[in-house]
Amino acid sequence: MHHPFSPHGLRRRAVLGTALLSGLATALPAWSQAPTQGQGPIRLVVPFTPGTGIDLIARTVGPQLAERLGRPVVVDNKPGASGNIGTEAVVRAAPDGSTLLVSVNTLVMNRSLYPNLPFDPLRDLVPVARTSWGQLVLVTPPKTGFKTAGDLVAYAKQHPGRLNYGSPGVGTPHHLSMELFKNTAGVFLTHIPYRGTGPAVAELIGGQVDAMFLPIHVALAQIKAGRLVALGIGSDQRHPLLPELPTLAEAKAGNVNVDMWYGVFAPKGTPEALVNTLNAELKTILASDDVRRAFEPQGMDPSHSSPQEFAQLVQRDAERWARLIKAQNIKAE
Repeated sequence: MHHPFSPHGLRRRAVLGTALLSGLATALPAWSQAPTQGQGPIRLVVPFTPGTGIDLIARTVGPQLAERLGRPVVVDNKPGASGNIGTEAVVRAAPDGSTLLVSVNTLVMNRSLYPNLPFDPLRDLVPVARTSWGQLVLVTPPKTGFKTAGDLVAYAKQHPGRLNYGSPGVGTPHHLSMELFKNTAGVFLTHIPYRGTGPAVAELIGGQVDAMFLPIHVALAQIKAGRLVALGIGSDQRHPLLPELPTLAEAKAGNVNVDMWYGVFAPKGTPEALVNTLNAELKTILASDDVRRAFEPQGMDPSHSSPQEFAQLVQRDAERWARLIKAQNIKAE
């Protein structure tokens, strides 16, 4: 007999509910002792607005998690304060597996940008699993005449302060990635923060802004239509959606990796057995073709990790961005 957690077991939907619930009850006592086991809904808190990549992760994974655990799963958008409002709601929640955070690497950037936060994401959250990676592309409007990231760097060195760049706001991956790029390439571009991606992209296409880092899925249609020119990808390797586009290192603009990780977190104190159960479920879900099909147009590649691996990545990234934020003296406005 196939184990209900195996990929083959997924196809045997008829027996899934009963087999899985009885299996969970016997094999996973930690889950069965949770106060809301099999009853109350699991809340996936998204600390940003609907329609973001993080929201898409929650809405893609949620229904499958509900089916596999035999519990309702609801997505709860709590935007505001660069993601800090939703994050704090999870930090304050009971550590019983009924409230989880779906977030992106701004979680650890915020730790250094907002030193007076009433919580510490490294200390007050437990990493459950990474769900995906996303890539950022450096783009410019055609009127600049830049064809490569090297062109932009050369011009910025000859004309310090003449170029500007946009972002959807202070503390976004787009903002901090450009600051890392500036730091690495030894150039200065003036930051123009907008309220959200839409207005920033509109001004970029209109030529009021000279450059910007955009998630690959946001940039792709504009690049293909000729409204934006891609200068390089902020990753260690090229992306299948834009195979001709060199990495920033290949474009002689500095060895800059600004890949964004996405993942699921639980409140501190959540039992290890519970974290491992959720991790195992997410591993199976992320391996499905449905998830890949949903994630890829958003420029995200499904990617699972153990809780320990994810914790190490989060810690490393927190230290890396803390060094940059200090070196560039970046302040949240």
